Amino acid sequence: MSRLSGKVACVAGAASGIGKATALLFAAEGARVVATDINAAGAELVAKDCGGWALAHDVGEEGDWTRVVAEIERREGRLQVLAITAGIEHHTPLLATSIEDFRRVQRVNVEGTFLGIKAAAPAMRRAGGGAIVTISSVAGLNGAANLSAYCASKGAVRLLTKAAAVEFAQSGWPVRVNSVHPGFIDTPMARTMFRNLDPDQAKQLEAHIARLHPMNRWGRAEEVARTILYLASDDSSFVTGAEHIVDGGYSAR
Repeated sequence: MSRLSGKVACVAGAASGIGKATALLFAAEGARVVATDINAAGAELVAKDCGGWALAHDVGEEGDWTRVVAEIERREGRLQVLAITAGIEHHTPLLATSIEDFRRVQRVNVEGTFLGIKAAAPAMRRAGGGAIVTISSVAGLNGAANLSAYCASKGAVRLLTKAAAVEFAQSGWPVRVNSVHPGFIDTPMARTMFRNLDPDQAKQLEAHIARLHPMNRWGRAEEVARTILYLASDDSSFVTGAEHIVDGGYSAR
């Protein structure tokens, strides 16, 4: 298939999880993929599998975003798709969450998204149009115990996406911005919840999380990537400012 044929796409946070699945799918659909991640070695491996190239990238640093977009334009001549999949979680009760940990989550999840949109949109305008896909979460739609910092960040990503979409559309910029809201997806980041559990506890937690979804299972990174592909492609040419939920029915209860 070739839903992104001829397009240059950057996947920020491409070294693992949803980002890796997205980069691989974009490449399979004809895109020229630039994989970026703070884990530079991981990004290089994904880029090799995609037939593209990689850059080290801290999404919370404005200078890194300026450098990444400039390098993509220099080497490829254009940037038409950006998927901002980099993100972190923090599992701690609210009263035990330090301001440092709260700010660390906002820096990556919110500021990283803000800086990515700000850096990429002018380049996409120069390219004649483009699509930005942000990653929020069902935790950006509903509260969850012990996830106050994460919920706050993903709620901010949801409305930042809508604000950017409206602003660009009303300004006549041909840049669409949409968010994806995954449920519990089986990724290395999600698996950090299990790091201090014994095997029986881990098995019980895994089953409990599966039961939270009416489909009674965790999601797969590839399933989220397919929604990101839709929003990145011309199939969604009249879609902007929308939130797309990929959660096995979790938020439908």
